[in-house]
Amino acid sequence: MGNTERSLSELAEYLDAELIGDAEHRISGIADLQCASTSELSFVNQESYLQYLPQSATGAVILNADFADKYAGNKLVVANTYLAYAKVSALFESLSELPVGIHPTAVVASSANIASDAAIGAHCVIGEQAHIASGVRLYSGVSVGDRASIDSNTLVHPNVVVYHGVSIGKNCVIHSGTVIGSDGFGFAPSRDGWTKIHQLGGVIIGDKVEVGSNCSIDRGALGNTVIADGVIIDNLVHIAHNVKIGKRSAIAGCVGIAGSAIIGENCTVAGAVAINGHISIADNSHFHGGTIVTKGNTEAGVFASTPPMQDVKKWRRNSVRYTQLDEMSNRIKQLEKQLKSLLPAEPEEK
Repeated sequence: MGNTERSLSELAEYLDAELIGDAEHRISGIADLQCASTSELSFVNQESYLQYLPQSATGAVILNADFADKYAGNKLVVANTYLAYAKVSALFESLSELPVGIHPTAVVASSANIASDAAIGAHCVIGEQAHIASGVRLYSGVSVGDRASIDSNTLVHPNVVVYHGVSIGKNCVIHSGTVIGSDGFGFAPSRDGWTKIHQLGGVIIGDKVEVGSNCSIDRGALGNTVIADGVIIDNLVHIAHNVKIGKRSAIAGCVGIAGSAIIGENCTVAGAVAINGHISIADNSHFHGGTIVTKGNTEAGVFASTPPMQDVKKWRRNSVRYTQLDEMSNRIKQLEKQLKSLLPAEPEEK
């Protein structure tokens, strides 16, 4: 990682790409075609971006074989342009390195187990019997509760809170402001109001999981909330107690998942989807933005429930009609009966 310059020949080897052009040309970053300089790399993933190539000052372009003859400058030809862009972005990330060791302002319990090559930033707090494994980086202000565990090479950005007993796997990234292991929304109604149900479970997060900023992942009431390997979660997502999310599923921003919902493997949940509690979602299910998921499904598919945008006048008329659907249905049934009574009777079969 870092801002180290790379030659195009080095990038071609890294990406297993075919290099056409100046092998020694130096690249120091990535930018879009409209803004790129001669020291920056760009990519073309869709045909609509080809229009920007003639005016671009980019030092080189990542593209696929179908587009390669559309550009005469330096190019890296790959099979999957977007994947190549994702891989090469790691070489130019500018995240500040955190020195190995424990910052003098950090507060670390005497029974905490911290690997010698872990990096603990300023004002972190680490509780009793917490385990911080090799290569973990905790940036400033991270709080790790008693008996919590963070496995090797996981990166935790500033001001994340990891409650007691939470387990986070290897090679994860947790972004700022996220809270993992807070109490689930469990209360028993009574004549005097609400009696709190103490949340006695935990949270288990697998390997290679990325959680965006300002998310809430609640601990289980009994048993654990589980986020499986390879899951990616966007910003501002709420995951309630005892939810289980299967491997490699993707959850976009502002999604709310109610308690004990089970989401299968390789699912995609677009922005602002609301998922009801105590339902199961099949593997390879995909939900469009704003969908309200009230019941589970047993087969893979693509699902949506939110009407698309329309002119406000038309929307108001249709909204009024929506409230009249039951009345309209009854009227149609009555009209069908009247029409049937006017038609001649069908002859009986002999």
